[in-house]
Amino acid sequence: MTIHLDSPATYGRELLQTLSPGATQCLRHAVDQPARTSRFAEWPSWVHASVRDAVVSRGAEKLWIHQEQAATLAATGHNVVIATSTASGKSLGYQLPVLSRLATDPMATALYISPAKALAADQLRATVRLCGSRRELASIGPCAYDGDANPDIRQWARNHSRWIFTNPDMLHLSVLGAHERWGRLLRHLQFVVIDECHSYRGLFGANVAVIMRRLSRLARRYGSSPTFILASATTADPAAAAHRLIGASAHAVTDDGSPQGARTIAFWEPPVIGENSMVPVRRPAGLESARLMAKLVTEGARTITFARSRRGAETTAMAAAAAVDDPAMARRIAAYRAGYLAEDRRALETAFSDGDLMGLASTNALELGIDIAGIDATVIAGFPGTVASFWQQAGRSGRRTQGSLVVMVARDDPMDTYLVNNPEAVLDRPVEASVFDPTNPYVLGPQLLCAAKEHPLESYELESLGAVAVAEELAADGLLRRRGTRWFAVGDDDPHADLDIRTGIAGRVTIIEAESGKVIGTCDTQRAMGTLHPGAVHIHQGDSYLVDTLDLDAGIAIVVAVELDWTTYSQSETDLRVSRYLSSEDFGEVSLHLVETEVTSRVTSYLRKLHTGEILDSIPLDMPPHRLHTQSVLYTVTPELLQSAGISPSDVPGSLHAAEHAAIGMLPLVATCDRWDIGGVSTECHADTGLPSIFVYDGYPGGAGFAARGHAVMREWLSATLAVIDACACPTGCPSCVQSPKCGNGNNPLDKAGAGRLLKAVLAELGYLPKL
Repeated sequence: MTIHLDSPATYGRELLQTLSPGATQCLRHAVDQPARTSRFAEWPSWVHASVRDAVVSRGAEKLWIHQEQAATLAATGHNVVIATSTASGKSLGYQLPVLSRLATDPMATALYISPAKALAADQLRATVRLCGSRRELASIGPCAYDGDANPDIRQWARNHSRWIFTNPDMLHLSVLGAHERWGRLLRHLQFVVIDECHSYRGLFGANVAVIMRRLSRLARRYGSSPTFILASATTADPAAAAHRLIGASAHAVTDDGSPQGARTIAFWEPPVIGENSMVPVRRPAGLESARLMAKLVTEGARTITFARSRRGAETTAMAAAAAVDDPAMARRIAAYRAGYLAEDRRALETAFSDGDLMGLASTNALELGIDIAGIDATVIAGFPGTVASFWQQAGRSGRRTQGSLVVMVARDDPMDTYLVNNPEAVLDRPVEASVFDPTNPYVLGPQLLCAAKEHPLESYELESLGAVAVAEELAADGLLRRRGTRWFAVGDDDPHADLDIRTGIAGRVTIIEAESGKVIGTCDTQRAMGTLHPGAVHIHQGDSYLVDTLDLDAGIAIVVAVELDWTTYSQSETDLRVSRYLSSEDFGEVSLHLVETEVTSRVTSYLRKLHTGEILDSIPLDMPPHRLHTQSVLYTVTPELLQSAGISPSDVPGSLHAAEHAAIGMLPLVATCDRWDIGGVSTECHADTGLPSIFVYDGYPGGAGFAARGHAVMREWLSATLAVIDACACPTGCPSCVQSPKCGNGNNPLDKAGAGRLLKAVLAELGYLPKL
């Protein structure tokens, strides 16, 4: 345990000390980060006087150096990415050039694009306040255009607003897909702001990258050439990431001049429960986080707790409220997540911002740059998957100069176990560059149909996208027609509606409460098979519902309100076949490969579990199979290597299975993914390799780049995986090392010791360890 608390007393340290008495064994590491002072720049002469007056009237009398540099680059026509810390005022870096241009040119327009509705709503409120404070800015009329806006507001925005606040989904469906109705906006488009651009990763990032190229080509058709302004968390190479996202070069601004209050960061490992059992299990991170939030709220600290799932947010809020002795304070704790209706989300945001709520348990829906002042503490229930997300969540508290406490509570998970014992992997590591592949053919195919529907594609455009082969396949299928150097969409179908840019599949399931007929939420079709199957427990705003029926064709799940002391977890089986080898390397007894694969999975049953973790029973299900064409990283070993490593034939399946689980848990260390973004298969003799094989695959059509990243840094990845297994004190394997919460085989068989011997032998063949 490493505790560095020798700096002067801070508010964050005081809060931590209220948590640690009696639980010092849980506090694995703590460090105080000192406050940072401001560095200012002069106001640029090009800023419109009304804009400057409006900004000063809101309390920003001076500019920080990064705000001035980014704003001036954008105002002079340079694409720019602002990559500075959370709460560093990045929004002013784009508000100054955009509002100044719109104040000067009465026809000029702008777009603001955010990955999250809550962030867009927050930024819109701030912009409306600026424009409303000065008569010269009144004609700008900033307005939201998203799924929450009613038809009248959408029509007003289309006809009158000069600064539209939207998201990539609406840009894809309703702006580019109906661009004839948006001629005014596109003809005079001066700026495109892309907020929190580091969050565009995987399949979503690949789709957004092509959407930005579609936006640029339509803008050129209408006669405009907008400047792109991107805002990002601190990252290692923001200019390269921005170039990959927008398809054009961008200047990076990284010198952060903003102040920051002192911050105490603690890494917390929940205590072991059931120590006398064969497999030691720690208290769930959600329950431990709820306990900590209850204590912090009781101490008067306004606290936000980030959970890894919608269910986690709900159960954490319920447990925290139950742990507070004062009923009035318990009512000031709530949950927040995607899937709530718009009016419910807005009410929660307002109540938390105003201080009516003291504790909020949220999914990452509130992770991005929402400016809610006065939050004293952030509790992170499990590592959020990336260093970028960790710092985004940490930055929700202590905004500006107030001190704050951040506590990361480890899950029983290989990645979390590694981090609480090696906190430098977060604290001393730069934020990752987002991993996404805009050349993924499963992304390009639907996107090309949308682009051709908007305006015929030119051959040079296809060449620049690396999409000629994809276009030829679409033409062979009768979806595109080539005439000379131009490619036209065929038929009257609407390709925009058929593409869900976040999941790659169309379709959502609407969740309806049986007795009232009220819509209580939504879920994408693929996730619904594992979470909304008949008999599943669904939690919404603290209330439990039992799923009565799921109709995937109609997109409806009917639920019934119930009170239960148990919940459900789906089980599945997976089959994987190799379609094509993309890259192969031989290292004696070990071979590494990047391969295209077809993965067939099916939910086969579900477990009913008490909240204590005890399994009540397993109930079979008959759900349709789901087929996925994706990419996998694969390594094979020879039977001779297994024998020399001391792994007997009867121990091979468990050793491979345990190594696969641990590797899946550790891939987020080297790739910007979550373990739920990926899957794995291990077998002692795979039909396509003829050898003992371990696959880790991307959970998205065509691959999201995660497997490719793992293949590129295989040695680093497997070394960290081995470190987790070696460091775990359990005798035979536990959730902190080789057990998986999503294993379709119920974590059987698993051989922790065999997995360690296997990984040591593999790393020796790869030259990372001495040979046995």
